[in-house]
Amino acid sequence: MKKLVNILASAAMVFALVGCGDSKPTQGSTGISGTFEGTAKGHVGDVKVAVTLENDKITNVEVKEQEETVGVSDDALETVPKEIRDKQSLKVDTVASATDTSNAIIEATKAALQSSGVDMAKFE
Repeated sequence: MKKLVNILASAAMVFALVGCGDSKPTQGSTGISGTFEGTAKGHVGDVKVAVTLENDKITNVEVKEQEETVGVSDDALETVPKEIRDKQSLKVDTVASATDTSNAIIEATKAALQSSGVDMAKFE
């Protein structure tokens, strides 16, 4: 009988300790983090962006390379990445004088997000 009590007490301690261990996050519990690149065709040439994610949130969209027309595309190159970041969405307005450049930034950002493996529904 004493042996049975010791076994039951030991089992109870094991079960209690299992609940105290560090739990590893499951996929998606903290989200995807990192910097991912994407490229799309602009009006003149390719537009390459780097998108930084922290726990599935866009913290930065940076145009890394582009060959768009200076002056005409400037507003799009500045405002579209900020709008994507601020709205956490690919559904942002394009700049009227630089529609092709705006769309290239949006499409390059989409390609970068897709390469990260993040749930795209969050941004569409």
